[in-house]
Amino acid sequence: MRIFYNDCIQRIRRGASMARSNPAVILSVRVPPEVRDQLEKLSDATGRTKSFLAAEALESYLAIHAWQVKAIKQAVKKANSKNAKFVDHDKVKDWVNSWDSKNEKNSPK
Repeated sequence: MRIFYNDCIQRIRRGASMARSNPAVILSVRVPPEVRDQLEKLSDATGRTKSFLAAEALESYLAIHAWQVKAIKQAVKKANSKNAKFVDHDKVKDWVNSWDSKNEKNSPK
C-alpha cells in the first residue's frame, strides 16, 4: 500500500508541476452545496484558492484512478492469455470459508 501511495504522490506532483508550466483552462463543475461549503472552509483554512484546491483534488483523483484502470487492463490481458490458469469458484469459496478454522485448507491450485 505504501508503494501505491508514493506512486500516486509522485504522479500528483508531476501533474501539479505540469499544470504550472502549461496554461490553465477553465472547467465548470456542479457540486452539492455541502461540497462547495467544505471547499470554502478548506480554502480559508489553508490560504489556497478554491480553484487551486479543486484542481489538486482532480489531479489526485485522476492519478489514483489511472493506476486502477491500468492494473485492471493488465489483469484482463493476463486472464485472456493462453497461459492463464483459473481456479473453480467453489474451490476458492471452500478455501476462504475454512480460514480461522481447525481444518483450514491450503489455497486451491
